[in-house]
Amino acid sequence: MNFDPIQLTRQLIDIDSTTYHEGPVAAFLAQFLTAQGYAVETTPVPQPADSKDTAERANLYAGRAGETPDLVFSTHLDTVPPFFGSREDADFIYGRGACDAKGIIAAQIGALERLTKAGFKVGLLLVAGEERDSAGAKVANLSPKGSRFLINGEPTDNRLALASKGALRVVLRTSGKMAHSAYPELGDNAINKMIVALGRVLQLELPATEDVGSSTLNIGVIEGGHAPNIVPDSAEAQLLVRLVGDSASTRKAIEDTVRGLAEVDFTLELPFVRMRRIDGVPTMVAAFTTDIPALSNWGEPLLLGPGSIHVAHTPGERLAKKELLQAIDIYTEVARRLLQ
Repeated sequence: MNFDPIQLTRQLIDIDSTTYHEGPVAAFLAQFLTAQGYAVETTPVPQPADSKDTAERANLYAGRAGETPDLVFSTHLDTVPPFFGSREDADFIYGRGACDAKGIIAAQIGALERLTKAGFKVGLLLVAGEERDSAGAKVANLSPKGSRFLINGEPTDNRLALASKGALRVVLRTSGKMAHSAYPELGDNAINKMIVALGRVLQLELPATEDVGSSTLNIGVIEGGHAPNIVPDSAEAQLLVRLVGDSASTRKAIEDTVRGLAEVDFTLELPFVRMRRIDGVPTMVAAFTTDIPALSNWGEPLLLGPGSIHVAHTPGERLAKKELLQAIDIYTEVARRLLQ
């Protein structure tokens, strides 16, 4: 390799690329990969309508000029907020994106280098917006490169994921009538309705799959009301269900249980995905969702990467240096076995 993966990981961490701000890290990597001898293409990714940010952002693809890849490595450029820079000790690299997914970018570039020098036809796709809505993956899916395999990178402790849970975002809205809080009988309390509705939702028995586990539900945001002395006339709650199968029964159960109390809106769905096993490679089941469903035109998907999802999105996000270097070996070996 013509670079130090640990140093590159720290350089990437030190560039703020929280979702909607991926432009600078894409520009850095475009320059870096061009210097490594790759043909680099960038594709603009529009800001969403509700974003207050007007900064440019883009996906990036790197490979040999004019070559159709048999296999493409992929992961995401963006991180969750808040941004904080890198540091390291003897064993770990710390910082936002250390394992999700800037260390993964460095590992995939390392594997790309080895495989390219060995004559394999491989490429690298880095996308914007995975942490929010897979916007970059959706853009990339319109222009696939003809690859047979896609190895998507997320923190799986260097184990192949046999499955990845889907995601269903749910918005509940209740309405009522505003009144003076001294006379609640003159109003209709929308927050009270929401409390009842959420209580019923929490009692639902969600679907389960024997080899994967059960669906899970998280109430992530609750908003409503105006002031403590006003009976609230509206409330909203945002929920996220991690799916282990088709969403139809879960959708119906939520709608049925809140009927008469709340309106239901399903704002995003990403499907449950099963993936292949490779003999001798340790496996796991990913309880999280990835860009894989939005990259369906890039070949048969696999999910694999260094780092623990348990420290991703936390103030203590970190990646073991040893695991980062092992990931280069594992990515290279898995790709060789798929292509040979």
